[in-house]
Amino acid sequence: MSASAVSPAATPARREVGVIDVPRGLSGVVVTETRIGDVRGREGFYHYRQYSAIDLAEQRTFEDVWALMLDGALPADAAQRAAFTAETAPLRALPAELRALLAPVAAATASDGPLAGLRTLLPVAGALRGLRPLYDTDPAGRRADARYLSALAPTLIAALYRVGQGLEPLDPRADLGFAANYLYMISGRVPGPEHTRAIEQYLISTVDHGFNASTFTARVIASTGADLAACVTGALGALSGPLHGGAPSRALDTLDAIGSPDQAEEWVRDRVVRGERIMGFGHPVYRTEDPRSRMLRAVAERLGGGWSALAVQVERHVLEALAELKPGRELFTNVEYYAGVVMDQCGVPREMFTPTFGAARIVGWCANILEQAEDSKIIRPAARYAGPPAPQPVPSLGA
Repeated sequence: MSASAVSPAATPARREVGVIDVPRGLSGVVVTETRIGDVRGREGFYHYRQYSAIDLAEQRTFEDVWALMLDGALPADAAQRAAFTAETAPLRALPAELRALLAPVAAATASDGPLAGLRTLLPVAGALRGLRPLYDTDPAGRRADARYLSALAPTLIAALYRVGQGLEPLDPRADLGFAANYLYMISGRVPGPEHTRAIEQYLISTVDHGFNASTFTARVIASTGADLAACVTGALGALSGPLHGGAPSRALDTLDAIGSPDQAEEWVRDRVVRGERIMGFGHPVYRTEDPRSRMLRAVAERLGGGWSALAVQVERHVLEALAELKPGRELFTNVEYYAGVVMDQCGVPREMFTPTFGAARIVGWCANILEQAEDSKIIRPAARYAGPPAPQPVPSLGA
């Protein structure tokens, strides 16, 4: 990287900061230190705090991981777990003022779905709660606000979905955990333990994933001292972009198109030869198998069903074709591929795949926002001007 002064005319009274040329998209650029977690793409490993995220998904509950992200430590025993659950469960309830807005917001955002509705309602929820800017809130107040938004968001997502389907929204149940409650509020049925655990593992695996676009967006907004609802809403805006939000439903569409195992090899090779992207493969960070995909493949196989068997066979054909026809590209299965299979098997509608991802990721965003709020330095990068030379005379207005 090279550095040069911005202005040769800088004076001691106003010294310009040097400009550093970095890769497009800030790829590989370290912008801060974090205690939240990391992604080690070459190893196929990522972690939350000091624990493997996959180990957490296989051994702990969502509430445990939520406590870890928020407070920096896992519950040490059942009593601590129960205390955290008791603290968060009442925060799921939908205020009457938000309930009254569900129908008009769901109608206005029908083409974009519940996440668009959530972007509309979260600032209202923040205003109703009286959220203050992070800059003016002490650490205990920030934690309380983060806990509230993380608890309320799944209720709002499920309520917006049901209203959009012409159904009545359901109140959260105090006797159900985060994952089971979410499935219940979508379908109206209390899920069995297998589906509850499968969705819980998916939710845990997607809580955080390094400085992706939405997490970085949340931290940039937090660095201005804005309130938590503003930070999370901005992150949701970043997540809405098709290059970031992922497409587990599109990966499932691939399986729909193939239909049966005997069609898989021909379908896959035809798409690869034509240079078409196959959804669910390739990742901007991982250069080996995505550990989330490996874990969710096991979850899908545990659940069983036709989708699982087809998905495993299609994955094998895709990886063989990519290795043969695109050597050296390091394209492997990513989280989207099996996420769609698992969610479908658990009864989550396809239009709720990305909102379900968002319900989990809000916990990670909030952890990053709280960490960023500890730093008083605003994130303010520079841009290199590439337009016409300046200054030039302003032309006179013609007759």
